[in-house]
Amino acid sequence: MLQTKAISSKLLRWNIKGFATARVTYIESACDSLFVNKKEYKVNQEWTNVTPTILNLTARALFLKNNHPIGILRNMIENKMNIIDNSYSIHNNFKPVVSTFENFDSLGFPMDHPGRSKSDTYYINKDFLLRTHTSAHEIACFKQLKGTPSDVKSGFLISADVYRRDEIDRTHYPVFHQMEGARIWERGTEDKENDSIEPTHITQMRKDIDKLHKQLEKEETKIIVQDNASLDDNPKQDYMTDLEVDLCQQHLKRSVELVVAEVFNKKIQSMKQSKMNQDEIPKELKVRWIKAYFPWTAPSWEIEVWWQGEWLEICGCGLVRQDVLIKSGYAKDSTIGWAFGLGLDRIAMLLFEVPDIRLFWSLDSRFHDQFQKNEITPFVPYSKYPGTTRDVAFWLPDDNLEVEVHENDIMEIVRNVAGDLVEYVKLIDEFKNPKTGKTSQCYRINYQSMDRNITNEEINKLQETVRKELTRKYNLEVR
Repeated sequence: MLQTKAISSKLLRWNIKGFATARVTYIESACDSLFVNKKEYKVNQEWTNVTPTILNLTARALFLKNNHPIGILRNMIENKMNIIDNSYSIHNNFKPVVSTFENFDSLGFPMDHPGRSKSDTYYINKDFLLRTHTSAHEIACFKQLKGTPSDVKSGFLISADVYRRDEIDRTHYPVFHQMEGARIWERGTEDKENDSIEPTHITQMRKDIDKLHKQLEKEETKIIVQDNASLDDNPKQDYMTDLEVDLCQQHLKRSVELVVAEVFNKKIQSMKQSKMNQDEIPKELKVRWIKAYFPWTAPSWEIEVWWQGEWLEICGCGLVRQDVLIKSGYAKDSTIGWAFGLGLDRIAMLLFEVPDIRLFWSLDSRFHDQFQKNEITPFVPYSKYPGTTRDVAFWLPDDNLEVEVHENDIMEIVRNVAGDLVEYVKLIDEFKNPKTGKTSQCYRINYQSMDRNITNEEINKLQETVRKELTRKYNLEVR
């Protein structure tokens, strides 16, 4: 829910005569429809920007593989969250295509939000897209909770692959994985004749918090917490009392701390079994809570963990805005709750010491055979294949019709041509010719396979295809 990632609006601006729809169209106009997870969708030339490369990844579901680092981490968190009272229903089977309403409108995204743009999101057509976050399924899960007896399930966990057009480097991939969790309490009735008796939901929240404290005391590695419960510049919602906010945020924070304790305890156990200097292994775990802002929670926080000499952001969270609950079918002022969201890939890269996010998508058994369910073991490189760089430079045309193209569009061309053979793409030079007034840009592409040697002949062919695609799609003058 709360894994927001600011994607800069880096624009390459130029004029392209006659190219009013210069945005990349990856599904050719001769194609009327496409299939995703065996379901057919109509293609819209103005909106469809999903590529065959990305469509081929929609069936991989790495998070469901029990012996894959992403699946191992997911399993660990799910089991830990349900260790106390089994309160969380598990949702792992949502398909990646969702409606624009589910992904944006239901969560209050304004129409001009950058996340809606075709430069950031993979659209199937105007009405459907590849989800950009697990929150697209949040309202459906809240609705399901409403029909579940509170003594059975009062929370949920969602895990899924999510899709965003992004830069290319060792820590970014167009598909990554999120987990979202939520917990609610429906307000109980007050005894108006006896003010000393608390409403039932307050009593229940106190009991739930006490269970969390007891579980945290059992954890092998002690957690040192720097908390920030102040509501200054982090205001509460008017419909919640101060006591409700205090208890709800306590339960939220202790729950997230329990997750942090679990995954880092596993890592510390792995370190103890290794040959590393035992003095370098943490004896305690420091975490801190800092104020944050998210559109669908208030107040909101992020948790950071002190690890290997720096603070690492683990997840964002907060108390669910009432508007989300009302859209899920709950009566006004009837329910309070919290939600968190975290990125599984970034944490898995840290815990399993995976240096390049592309490795998660490798089909090489030398990668997959290193991992086993419920265990965190550091990745052992099986080889280091040399890479090779190629530069592509072009002049930006100077005509009368202005078109904006995001840097992500350039990344997408390279990704669609070369796939996982590309380690990174970066803009290395930009200058304007004082005589002609034309602007030139140069991108460096580093080709490197995770699994095999690559040849100059192979890479030269890919590079030539990239050059041709830049010319074909944008009418660029390649240098």
